[in-house]
Amino acid sequence: MNFKKGFTLIELLVVVAIIGILASVVLASLNTARGKGGDAAIKANLANIRAQAELLYDTWGNYAVDATPTYFLLAQCANTADTLFSNTNIWGQISSAYNAGAGVASTRCYSASGAWAVAVQLKTGGTAGDAIPDSWCVDASGSSKAYTWAALQTITNSINVSVCR
Repeated sequence: MNFKKGFTLIELLVVVAIIGILASVVLASLNTARGKGGDAAIKANLANIRAQAELLYDTWGNYAVDATPTYFLLAQCANTADTLFSNTNIWGQISSAYNAGAGVASTRCYSASGAWAVAVQLKTGGTAGDAIPDSWCVDASGSSKAYTWAALQTITNSINVSVCR
């Protein structure tokens, strides 16, 4: 009797198929974890803005970086000179948050004498009309919360005048 040792082609194909299925499950789990990690980074960065803004308020009596403040109307966040967002610590937190999320175009900022608000699109959100929170917003009133966009809404709808929705 002459027996050949080894695997058949069918056995090898079955093993490769099983490994492929397991790899796809693991990769899907990693992408979910990566998205949740990005969301956590956004939330942490925005939470840190509150302490720095309050230090500036204590120093100047309003949300400003000096004695001659310039305020920032609701718009895409920008490091505009002489505004609350030109403070290096605050701008560093905002830029870290949008880098962890969907980029600078997915941000909205607002500042006035007695109020400010910042919203950033979450990494796992951004689809209006689904049940997933799309943005995270913090403001001067102490609010930190998620906002789920209704149909046809965008990051602009995350801030209502001067506070988070």
